Formats: sequence, structure tokens, C-alpha cells
Amino acid sequence: MSCDISHGRLETCKDSVSGLDAIYFINFGIAPENVTIDADSVVTAVTGVTELYKYELKGANSFEQTIQTSRDNGTTFFEQVVVAQLKKQDITTHKTVKLLAYGRPHIVVRTRSSNYFIVGLERGADMTAGTISSGTALGDFNGYNLTFSAMENAPANFLDCLNETELIAVFDGADIVTI
Repeated sequence: MSCDISHGRLETCKDSVSGLDAIYFINFGIAPENVTIDADSVVTAVTGVTELYKYELKGANSFEQTIQTSRDNGTTFFEQVVVAQLKKQDITTHKTVKLLAYGRPHIVVRTRSSNYFIVGLERGADMTAGTISSGTALGDFNGYNLTFSAMENAPANFLDCLNETELIAVFDGADIVTI
């Protein structure tokens, strides 16, 4: 494997924004042979997934990727972390949060700049922290603060889509499920 770079980068325009609009959970088990990745490491097709469970987000939600390298060990991996606030407690979400804590879903992240990434493509993502909060004062947060972490060999892949219709096409016509 070559470690030589082949591209530079000019200063970009100031036309992007931060934050997340939505996350989509996929039950763990995407087989590597069901994923098509192009030469730029963009996922162009995923088969075998029938449902993506959508959670709309607003507020303090984030997606961070941290490069973890050890020169002594000769290793590099990418920690992918999704932090999501799900407002308002309800029975269905309460049950789902428990199942998410037990499992290791794949997560599609949709940023406010209309970029789509897949977190935990190979190994899934673990819920590594979370709180179920009822607050103290009338205006305090009521809901679920969840943190998911994945450790992968590469950064989270972009998905070849700019909107939800194209997302469905990438996932071979999978259904998007909301409560």
C-alpha cells in the first residue's frame, strides 16, 4: 500500500454550515459483498438493507471523526462519534434506546450541508454514553442524550446522495421508517 499523497487543496468558499439534520439507524449486519465503493471511497450502492430508521434532529447534535495513530505500534484507525439529542421521552423511543444500547447499529448521518456519511460500516457503532433526562426546571431538556462510537480502518465513507430520495436509491429502495 502506498502512503504517498496525490492531491493538494485550495482554500474553499465559506458556504457550508455545521450540525446534523437527521440520523438513520440500520440494524447491524451489512455484508461487505453488499457494499459498492467507488475509487474515491464513496459508497454508491448498498443491497440487503430493507429499513432505515430515521430520527430528525435539531439543536446540539454532532458528528466528529478523530484520527488515532501510534507510530510505536504502526497503527492508525478512525474513531467516529455521533452525539444526538432526542427531545421528549415516550414509550417507543424509550424501548428503542434500550435496543440501541444493546446492539451495534450502522448509522447514516445527514449533515446540514446535505452530506451523507455511513458510520460504523464494517464494525457497527456502540452506544458509549447516554442519559435519559427529565430536567429540573420547566424549561430544562427532557429526552435522550446519546453518544455512539465506531472504530474503523478508514474515515466514514460519504454516500453518493444529496437528498433522501437519492439515499433510498443508494440503499436499493429501502424503506425509511419514522415513528
